[in-house]
Amino acid sequence: MAPTNEHDLLSTEIVNRGIESSGPDAGSMTFSVRVRRRLPDFVQSVNLKYVKLGYHYLINHAIYLATVPVLVLVFGAEIGSLSREELWRKLWDSTAGYDLVTILAFFGVFVFTLSVYFMSRQRSIYLIDFACFKPADDLKVTKEEFIEMARKSGKFDEASLEFQKKILQSSGIGDETYVPKAIMSPDNITTMKEGRAEASMVIFGALDELFKKTKIRPKDVGVLVVNCSIFNPTPSLSAMIINHYKMRGNILSFNLGGMGCSAGIISIDLARDMLQANPNNVAVVVSTEMVGYNWYPGKDRSMLIPNCYIRMGCSAVLLSNRGRDYRRAKYRLEHIVRTHKGADDRYFRSVYQEEDEQRFKGLRISKDLVEIGGDALKTNITTLGPLVLPLSEQILFFATLVKRYLSGSKEKGKSATIATEQKVAPSASGNKPYIPDYKLAFEHFCVHAASKTVVNELQRNLGLSDANVEPSRATLHRFGNTSSSSIWYELAYLEAKGRVKRGDRVWQLSFGSGFKCNSAVWKSVSNIKKPSSDNPWLDCLDRYPHEALS
Repeated sequence: MAPTNEHDLLSTEIVNRGIESSGPDAGSMTFSVRVRRRLPDFVQSVNLKYVKLGYHYLINHAIYLATVPVLVLVFGAEIGSLSREELWRKLWDSTAGYDLVTILAFFGVFVFTLSVYFMSRQRSIYLIDFACFKPADDLKVTKEEFIEMARKSGKFDEASLEFQKKILQSSGIGDETYVPKAIMSPDNITTMKEGRAEASMVIFGALDELFKKTKIRPKDVGVLVVNCSIFNPTPSLSAMIINHYKMRGNILSFNLGGMGCSAGIISIDLARDMLQANPNNVAVVVSTEMVGYNWYPGKDRSMLIPNCYIRMGCSAVLLSNRGRDYRRAKYRLEHIVRTHKGADDRYFRSVYQEEDEQRFKGLRISKDLVEIGGDALKTNITTLGPLVLPLSEQILFFATLVKRYLSGSKEKGKSATIATEQKVAPSASGNKPYIPDYKLAFEHFCVHAASKTVVNELQRNLGLSDANVEPSRATLHRFGNTSSSSIWYELAYLEAKGRVKRGDRVWQLSFGSGFKCNSAVWKSVSNIKKPSSDNPWLDCLDRYPHEALS
């Protein structure tokens, strides 16, 4: 595939630096131009092998659906040509020659085949309900308060404070996000005691709401999956939940650590597998991150970035494989597609926990993270496409993709020579594949609210409207980056707005350290009723989307 022009991967932004206080330009407005790498253009860099992988998944699951209608059609045409008397005579003549043992054996094989089919097929996984934790108002901070509290903690010099202030101003985060008060304390707050206290507050808060909404007793839960990337004590957070709610002794519990912001969908995938192997069961999935335990008090700028984005949050989701729960379920799980790029060292170290020169622990964010994330996203959505896109979109996409590859292989040498001599990108010829319209596959989008830049770039690459990314921007503005739970705050936003109707499809897309990118597709099986008073958006819903999109 022809390489992309380096200039196409850069974006520029004019930044108002305010009034110059000294020097020859004192008293005048000053501006600077910020240049950063943007997400790769998915249109120019689609990898054919991931398209083939998506079609492989599709064929494996759809071959029976393609053959059964043909068999029914042929059988129906044959039966339809016979009258009732002829049909009865044929059945009687063909069976009269068989004895009772043969007939019983035939029905035995038939019943056995049906039993094997129904026992081996995948069970439907239903989402009964979910809850998102909303911290107390005394933990709410504005951007100005955040910087002032950081200054009073005595842990940061003026250069570090100014850097964090600039990041916050362009982050897309509003003035109502939540942080634990302990992070601004002069004392060391990355202790197990502080970590457990924060974990108990957010996790039990979300679970109490979930059990109240669903009327499920904690002892009825058969599978428990908890994910928290940074804080992983012993006993585990899953054990802490079991102890607090006195859950049953044979519960299947799992605790996922170090898997970043994409761990929420990984946990759903694990819970699905457990429910497939254990019929007549319910599972609870808890997704969270401990802000205080992840706090970085040093001067390394690449490690200060998570301080500015990560905020308190937690989600708890109830899943079921019981057929009787269909009537009260909100969604049915349709697809999960997971992508892992960890085999490449560059991807593996893009989000890396380590100590700085002062031996302060923190998350180091690579300057190439946007580009790395874009490549993982491209792989994931290319694999997902054949599973969810309408046939018309798949034909257009696949035909133009093949045409591009064939023309590229024929003119590879010629294009490279022209590009070298004229100093232009080979992709400028206009021979680019048709990018599918994912708005035809989904009614709603829940894209991980990592940062304003990432959301904007995803909107541009996927051709989404402002309304499509409104839940992501609103969540980033109101709650900040709540890590693996952010996609559930976005779904809660859609429900609070009353936008989810029966039959609607929801795409949850998350990405995180490793580097990983994961997608989950849900289909609404009921009209979502007016949200309860526990919905975290009800007190501020009338201010969105206008404030979030400003």
